Amino acid sequence: MTEAEERLWQELRDRRLDRIKFRRQTPIGKYVADFVCLEAGLIIEIDGSQHAESDTDRIRKAELESKGFRVLRFWNDDVLKDIDGVCDTIIAYVRDTTLQPWR
Repeated sequence: MTEAEERLWQELRDRRLDRIKFRRQTPIGKYVADFVCLEAGLIIEIDGSQHAESDTDRIRKAELESKGFRVLRFWNDDVLKDIDGVCDTIIAYVRDTTLQPWR
């Protein structure tokens, strides 16, 4: 895992974040999700700048959404500089399944 992924995993593991169950590095079809909450149908991806405007990521997101998942992406810097904001956002998306990711 990257430094940002490891940092977020410390918040998500063992139901530490609002007692929500997350799994890490979970295969979903031909992809591996960084983190997933199966109960909420929410995949969390932590990306570096190489993923900005990536056609591959758009295709991946569409395929995961076709399987019924929402894909919530954060930049590495988001996690490393504002972990509380990232965690608050994740809780909101888990609790309200009508929210749709912005990227």
